[in-house]
Amino acid sequence: MALQTFEPPVAPSPGTTFKPKVTLNRADFGDGYVQASPRGLNHIRENVELSWHGLTEPQMILIRAFFEAHGGYTPFWYQPRGRTEALLWTCEAWTVSDAAPWRVTGTLVQWFGPGE
Repeated sequence: MALQTFEPPVAPSPGTTFKPKVTLNRADFGDGYVQASPRGLNHIRENVELSWHGLTEPQMILIRAFFEAHGGYTPFWYQPRGRTEALLWTCEAWTVSDAAPWRVTGTLVQWFGPGE
């Protein structure tokens, strides 16, 4: 089955946060000396926090339904602002606020597992 592309009905609100997570093998020695090396081939995993403010109810439903349908474990394609190409992501955490107008936030985590 081909992976879906996340195409929200409106662009995320300004303020997208990019927060890479770096995983290293690290040895700290008692005299302050440190040795470090990358843990695996993809040791830098991007995390992107997106927010949509001022949504109509139908727009909120589309975004929420997409995240729910992927269940936090099925990857999808998305090209965040500032990236030159779409990458694979999952979304394990999102929130919906009904403070009129609707607001949705979601944290996308870069996916390096099996895709298509």
